[in-house]
Amino acid sequence: MRLILLAVTLLVVCATGIQAANLEDKVVEHTLKNGMKLLMVERHTSPTVSAWIRFRVGSVDERSDERGIAHLLEHMLFKGTTTLGTTNYAAEKPLLDKIEVVAQELTAEKAKRTKGDTGKIAGLEKQLATLESAAARYVIKDEFFELYSKNGGTGYNAFTSRDGTTYLISLPSNKLELWAAIESDRLQNAVLREFYTERSVVMEERRRSYDAAPENKLWETFVASSFLAHPYGQPTIGWMSDIENLTRTKAEQFFHSYYTPNNAIVAVVGDIDTRKTIAMVERYFGAIKPGKEVLPVTAEEPQQAGERRIELVADAEPTVIMGFHKPAVGTPDDYVFDVINMILGSGRTSRFYKKLVIEKQVASDIGAFDAPGYRYPNLFVVSANPRTPHTVKELEDAILAELDQLKTTPVAERDLQRILNNIEYEEARRMGTNGGLARNLTEYEATTGSWRYMIEHRGKIAKVTPADIMRVAGTYFTRENRTVGFITKKGGDK
Repeated sequence: MRLILLAVTLLVVCATGIQAANLEDKVVEHTLKNGMKLLMVERHTSPTVSAWIRFRVGSVDERSDERGIAHLLEHMLFKGTTTLGTTNYAAEKPLLDKIEVVAQELTAEKAKRTKGDTGKIAGLEKQLATLESAAARYVIKDEFFELYSKNGGTGYNAFTSRDGTTYLISLPSNKLELWAAIESDRLQNAVLREFYTERSVVMEERRRSYDAAPENKLWETFVASSFLAHPYGQPTIGWMSDIENLTRTKAEQFFHSYYTPNNAIVAVVGDIDTRKTIAMVERYFGAIKPGKEVLPVTAEEPQQAGERRIELVADAEPTVIMGFHKPAVGTPDDYVFDVINMILGSGRTSRFYKKLVIEKQVASDIGAFDAPGYRYPNLFVVSANPRTPHTVKELEDAILAELDQLKTTPVAERDLQRILNNIEYEEARRMGTNGGLARNLTEYEATTGSWRYMIEHRGKIAKVTPADIMRVAGTYFTRENRTVGFITKKGGDK
């Protein structure tokens, strides 16, 4: 059985090497005059296609009065356009305009907090509810979803991160023009209907997923404490007071400024003819005007000069999160961190798992990863839960001991080779589906500047030496560069 598994692994590794080598030739690039970047790969193994649109705008690009707006827009862009999601837009629009006038006034009055006129607020809330009820009569729920679903679409979804916003769908290849028609319509004619109803939904999402979830609350506080100047510290969903003060007018301005062709990367992977796909994309998207360029974030996080510790006392299992500031993706030291990540935290063969979970049994689970984004300098993070009867302090000490070992003991060459093999296996797994490849193409193009990062990555990793690992560990895994967050269970000890 072991020989069979080894043979399968070698076949996958060989296939991956061939795949990576050929990907350079298989990816067809086309840039529209309005700046939209189109990446295509023909795969004729099945009559399906995956289409991903990645916008180079995420929560890191929001101003202080816009926090949470990218995430809320993700919700809103499923609401429809002037022709989809409504039975009569001409009758609906005057009501939407009235809703915005009342909602702006209500938001401004509530922003006064204790000085707000409670009677005026109650009257405005009643007026808003009446208008929203009237406008709801014209709404067709989930028409985008229904259109895609009736035409064989699957996996219709979206997600927002600090670095960007992505909309995705997989569908039969003969329905690709439907995708082009829907998504170009959404870019040009999106209507943010039911905005304040959806804002309340997002506020409830925040209460349920963050405020009432100790581990998520610890994570949010940990990241905010790690970044004092850079907007990576702000949560993608926004703080509650941020969400409360978002308006449809702000969201529309943000959308029309940045959700534009020049800030969009489109990947179409599957049973396509690239020449015909280019013509189709030009036909549907080519006339859309470009918007504002998403400018780089100029804020730089000051060098941390001492350990920061965050404690959350909650009725939850003990948890420890440890983070160290590190460079952004694509920088020389970031490749070394990729190797360190795989040595310490990649699966059951990693040092963390073997030593802290299996041998010492000080942790019940443990993982390592980069966060909260990639475009700018970020964090190398270790997250773990102590195993009873061990404490957070014991687990923290055990983690630090493993990090210290990297500073003084060279990593064996066989371990580095194992990492290279694992990279190839993971690349094969991720690129094995149309959606996986489309995601990688848009993600790397957006965060590193070129999708070619994904085929150059292994070569960069292969150049990392044991001396590089010792140097990087010694440089970054220091007390003054460290932030530690932990949960102490109510009534218990650390």
